[in-house]
Amino acid sequence: MVFNVKDSPKRMVKTDYPRDIEKRENVWIPMSDGAKLSATIWLPEDADEYPVPVVLEYIPYRKNDFTAIRDSIRHPYFAGHGYASIRVDIRGSGDSDGYLKDEYAKQEQDDALDVLSWIEKQPWSTGAVGMIGKSWGGFNSLQVAARKHPALKAIITLCSTDDRYADDVHYRGGNVLASDMLWWASTMFAYNARPQDPDVVGVSWKENWLERLERTPPFVEEWLRHQRRDEYWKHGSVCEDYSDIEIPVFAVSGWQDGYTDSVFRLLEHLPKESKGLVGPWAHEYPEVAAPEPAIGFLQECLRWWDQWLKGEDTGMMDEPKLISWIQNSELPAVSYDERPGKWVEDPAWPSPNVKHKPLWLSNAKLTDQVTDAPSILVPSVQEHGFYSGVFCPFGQPGDLPADQRLENGKAVVFTSEPLEESLELLGHPIFRADLSADQEDALIAVRLMDKAPSGESTLISWGMLNLTHRNSHEHPEKLVPGKKYAVNVQLDSLGQQIPKGHRLEVAVSPTYWPSAWPSPKPVSLTLFPGEKTRIELPVRKPQPEDENCGRFEAPETAPVMDREVIRKEKRTREVIHDPISGVWTLADFSDEGERRLPDNGLQYGSWNKNTWTIKENDPLSARNRCEWELTVGRGESWKTKLETVSEMWCDEKNFYLLNTLTAYEGDEQVFTKTWETSIERDHV
Repeated sequence: MVFNVKDSPKRMVKTDYPRDIEKRENVWIPMSDGAKLSATIWLPEDADEYPVPVVLEYIPYRKNDFTAIRDSIRHPYFAGHGYASIRVDIRGSGDSDGYLKDEYAKQEQDDALDVLSWIEKQPWSTGAVGMIGKSWGGFNSLQVAARKHPALKAIITLCSTDDRYADDVHYRGGNVLASDMLWWASTMFAYNARPQDPDVVGVSWKENWLERLERTPPFVEEWLRHQRRDEYWKHGSVCEDYSDIEIPVFAVSGWQDGYTDSVFRLLEHLPKESKGLVGPWAHEYPEVAAPEPAIGFLQECLRWWDQWLKGEDTGMMDEPKLISWIQNSELPAVSYDERPGKWVEDPAWPSPNVKHKPLWLSNAKLTDQVTDAPSILVPSVQEHGFYSGVFCPFGQPGDLPADQRLENGKAVVFTSEPLEESLELLGHPIFRADLSADQEDALIAVRLMDKAPSGESTLISWGMLNLTHRNSHEHPEKLVPGKKYAVNVQLDSLGQQIPKGHRLEVAVSPTYWPSAWPSPKPVSLTLFPGEKTRIELPVRKPQPEDENCGRFEAPETAPVMDREVIRKEKRTREVIHDPISGVWTLADFSDEGERRLPDNGLQYGSWNKNTWTIKENDPLSARNRCEWELTVGRGESWKTKLETVSEMWCDEKNFYLLNTLTAYEGDEQVFTKTWETSIERDHV
């Protein structure tokens, strides 16, 4: 790859923060193999004379356009409060060299170590570094921490996971996560194909772009080749050996996020200095996240960095291990502006304040006593799951589950009596059951709901398990039809109040499309009521210290980069049922708009359409199609556009994948390629 670069411009920036700052753009960081990564650095204007600690964010989402607005909020803030704050595009993204082969590759981690070594040597650096990141940046903060570079002293990981197989967008409970695997792969398929900026890398941009288009693979092919927890997924999963992380970790998430569960595992296993924070939020930073209440998270970050990078006692270590938001009960809605509730604190996780309360299943009821009851047949309804919401909400309208009365007629539901006293739940509900299946491949999906006296049913937690993975994600075993098995399904963590007079509902089904790719054949489960068939609720006892918990500062107003809106954002999400053909369709369209940044003249935009279809009584009719269009350019002088189509379908033995990428410079098509493959089903 040809790499011609221009000098890195520097700009002085007056601020209302304690320190004025200098912004250094398009700084080139050399890698040990000769490649270069592109970075932007914000630092106090006198840092060359008076070195400062460093905060690093290391992600593939293009610092000069796609995340430029987001970056303009927190990196100048850190710099204005006495840190060098660095935003690096990983190899193969933005203006950095190379192409991106996969998520979280060893090369990505190796490059991060080179970045840390480079930071240590800079005249403006004290050599003490912290990493921060949301989602991808949260993942690789954990992964790099496990590599034990001496310069890395602490991290803040948001909306991330310690387990790449069991708790990410690829597989859930050993099932193909049909709602997200192809969608996320199609997203990166399009994102990775965007070109470098000719104003940054020079005339080599075109040659480099064509190489990137040719050599960047559709990630879904590799993900689907590994349908069990093998070495591929163990790489980058810090849960394989938590002891590899020896530095303090601040783990943050929200109840609407897809990655909340990892906060609890990290607190249980990481160094005692680590802390956890869970709010009501979606997949976003807590100072800008929806739903409210947002908090002054930038200030919390400074307290963390001051504690571990400057050696100051900020009081952080006198505070509880976990602070979480117990949400008040709300009627179901696909979006919330606010989730009323309260902050609570727990000194450890598992918490001494939480005990599991069992409720047993029998005769359509949840009871607090074991009762004798006949076996219960749970048949397949392939269209069960269309009103489940998205796996990982970003705070967009329509992301959340609708009223579960739309789903409950397609599952077998068990309902409690009205509660005599209010409950507060914190942690993981666990569903346990004695059951059998009539096929050798089967899954079980379990939903937990808060049923209001007026009848509305709000989904508060769910989980699913590929029953061939009942003993191991690494070594699945076919079922023997008709044989009774004892299985456990851990549902997603929650922090939820259930008021007096409300009921709890548990729904059980062998289908959950489009969350789970369907089993090859229609399945009927049989539940056997008794001691082992129950749900265990994590009931938290309120504590006196909760009264003084969570007194966060309000979000601090931070200047945001100017931008011109060319096209506004738009979102639609429709469930379509054709009763004649029996076909059900979920059509999800998200226009992320188009913007121009006066700061550098870049203009960028995107839209994405996803459809999931299935026919009643036919699991092999399941199909997913994802389409993207992305544009990036600079006025009339430079225009590029990318179009992608990704499709996934199956038969009884195989999955089929089709990915097409087309690129345009101006109105001229300069590249097109189709990747097509089939992959054998492996206990899925």
